[in-house]
Amino acid sequence: MFTLIIDFLRNVNQQRLRTFLTIFGIMWGTATLIILLAFGMGFRDQTTLNMRGMGDQIVIIFNGSTSINFEGYGLGRRIQMRESDADYLKTQIDGIDEVSAEYSRWNSTVVYGSRQNTPNVAGVFENYGDMRNIFPQQGGRWISPIDIEKRRRVVFLGNLLAELLFEGKDPIGETVMIGQSPFTVIGVLQPKTQNSSYSARDADRAFIPASTFSAMFGTDRVNNLIYSVKNPTESDQIRDEVRTALAQKHRFDPADQDAVGIWDTNEFWEFMYYFFLGFNAFLGIIGFFTLAVGGIGVANIMFVVVQERMKEIGIRRSVGAKRRNIMIQFFSETFMIVGFGAMLGYGIGWGLVEIMQNIPIKEFVGAPVFSPIVGVIALVVLAFIGLVAGFLPAVRASRLNIIECLRT
Repeated sequence: MFTLIIDFLRNVNQQRLRTFLTIFGIMWGTATLIILLAFGMGFRDQTTLNMRGMGDQIVIIFNGSTSINFEGYGLGRRIQMRESDADYLKTQIDGIDEVSAEYSRWNSTVVYGSRQNTPNVAGVFENYGDMRNIFPQQGGRWISPIDIEKRRRVVFLGNLLAELLFEGKDPIGETVMIGQSPFTVIGVLQPKTQNSSYSARDADRAFIPASTFSAMFGTDRVNNLIYSVKNPTESDQIRDEVRTALAQKHRFDPADQDAVGIWDTNEFWEFMYYFFLGFNAFLGIIGFFTLAVGGIGVANIMFVVVQERMKEIGIRRSVGAKRRNIMIQFFSETFMIVGFGAMLGYGIGWGLVEIMQNIPIKEFVGAPVFSPIVGVIALVVLAFIGLVAGFLPAVRASRLNIIECLRT
């Protein structure tokens, strides 16, 4: 092995420019492959993070109007879900993990001192926060079961709403007016990225106990129900079961898609999985072909090297070297060139990924991620390129005729 390294270094010294250009091709291809894959992973992670702002694999049910005649009921009948429907679905459908009713109101002004705003005010239950990924900042808390039981007048504020009302002052423990009623602020939302919603961004909303909302506004008619499933792969089946269960209770045709609207975010997660699988595969193919160009350069150089060293090969064969020894020699030299270029490419790729961590459009496309899977993919591609680039030149060198080599 030591002799192989000495021979490799001697040949590199004799052909510096040629070797540099060959190594540069591998280095550039490796760095390109790593950066493309890192950007693909970063884009996927950021999109997932943005989607998680609304909740992990939740399903939202909205009130609707009938579009099919059913058991003497005409078209256009308004279907109005009630708070009790949440418990009803939980008992009727085994596949549902959690379910929560949600009240919503737009025309209630929230006032603190001289500052006021008219946000979306939601009446929710304690399990709503985990389902919707709503977490309090340090020092605050989310709505508790006791708040629900005692109909407490407490409010949890979105972080942007809290900034607007309090302008930097700590809101926890302060009193705000919602309409004509005083509410104590118990928590403020941790800032989160949320690229979709069905009422308003959580950062701009106010959340109060559902029982308090129902008592204040004198209603048990909810705006929507939210549920999560135990097994996301069964989401389609459970969605049909939910519609059938609600149809039985509210007397509409189970085939009536307009009676209740159902937004299953699991469909988006499934779409995103296949989209990014294809997207990252596309980026990987581009990087592979970029690296393959460098591999072709290595193979061409090794063919030239074989031609230039025919006399050396003939002498080695004549003194007892076997064909596999010649193959190993040229294979080793190929992998040394590929390996050295790969190390430089890894270093450059990693450096560029680190530099681009704070790009100004990170919120939309994400920052590139140098994850273990990126490194493994690059390593596998490099091994394949090295194997292909070294195989044919090594085979040719091992099959050269000894007499022809000595004559040359």
